[in-house]
Amino acid sequence: MVEASEKFFMGRQPILDRNQEIVGYELLFRAADVDQAVFESYSHASASVINHALSSFGIHEILGGKFAFVNVYIDILLSEMLELLPVGQTVLELLEMIKLDEQVIERCRELKEMGFLLALDDHEFDSANAAIYGVVDIIKIDILAIGMEALPKMARELRKYPVKLLAEKVETLEQFQICYDLGFEFFQGYFFARPVVLNRRKIDVSGLAMLKLLQQLSMDAPFILLEQTFKENPALSYNLLRLVNSVAMGMREKIKTLRHAIVMLGINHLRRWIQLSLFAGHDTRSINNPLLEMAAVRGRLMELLVRQLTKTEAGDERAEAAFMVGILSLLDVLFETPMKEIISSLNLNDDVCLALLERGGPLGSMLTLAEKLEVTDFDAVTVQLKECGVSLDQLLTAQLEAFNWRSSIIYSEE
Repeated sequence: MVEASEKFFMGRQPILDRNQEIVGYELLFRAADVDQAVFESYSHASASVINHALSSFGIHEILGGKFAFVNVYIDILLSEMLELLPVGQTVLELLEMIKLDEQVIERCRELKEMGFLLALDDHEFDSANAAIYGVVDIIKIDILAIGMEALPKMARELRKYPVKLLAEKVETLEQFQICYDLGFEFFQGYFFARPVVLNRRKIDVSGLAMLKLLQQLSMDAPFILLEQTFKENPALSYNLLRLVNSVAMGMREKIKTLRHAIVMLGINHLRRWIQLSLFAGHDTRSINNPLLEMAAVRGRLMELLVRQLTKTEAGDERAEAAFMVGILSLLDVLFETPMKEIISSLNLNDDVCLALLERGGPLGSMLTLAEKLEVTDFDAVTVQLKECGVSLDQLLTAQLEAFNWRSSIIYSEE
């Protein structure tokens, strides 16, 4: 547990590459006893990120093999504390208020020789900074602050230097496309999680099959009906057999029939696999799909919080409902179809429907908590914690376990 004097909020903001796959996370922390997103000093903020990431959580658990983007101010930049961070997996972001003088440039050279990657945060081009441009690896540009009209010129100027460009606060697909066309290598923002429901894209065959299976499972359908649905979808059947026969499942007995596979896997495992496969199998980004990452962590976090509140074990009906709400809450984005249309084909109970459509009821409040945490709206998180009856210690414990679980889940890829 975290000591009372050290309570803090933690957030991860995904950073994507040009394929919209996750390559890293910006780690964000805030003390729980302050009303605004400020500390006594920027150095305190940077030190808190490093200290908590290393001691309270374990940075490898938080990152799952991805890069850590960590904000640093001048005192931390010049200190030996940075050397505690994993070299080769850490991007040090120099905050915009740092004066890029010769001392800073020389320190950056030292850190780069150690193996760290370096970035300039919220940066605006200035030819006077040519020296630092030759040292840093990434330049982060706040596209909302710069403005989309001024972006092309700034990108052209920075292209003269050996740096990669990261677009921050990308909130729409249109903004992503503009930055993509300008040659930006990395993107930070939640454009990938914005529902685009105007297209009303038809759900493909595999998606329909998995939604049908979810419906059957929610109605406690007999194995013979589940088996029939699999038989109607050969690709889905192949993935099921591959999953159950995998070494990771720890089964010595080879599976020869679909019904045997369903029995051996078990209903709870089957339900989880289908829920996650909706994302993993529907998108070419596979395991680095940010929607899969968000849905998996969201569902697991909600499940763990409900289990903590109800003091129940895995498999509890209320906890399973919470997991399902978390997973299903992103299906409108995945299928570009209104949520009401998606759940109309599923036999979900009233509490789940209320949560998904209106963010209402206890599950809706828990879903809102997870959503606010994802976008690091810590003020809103504080409000939701009280509404859900969740303590900060419970939230932090569930977060870490959700991150750990996400990196170890088993699902089939197309």
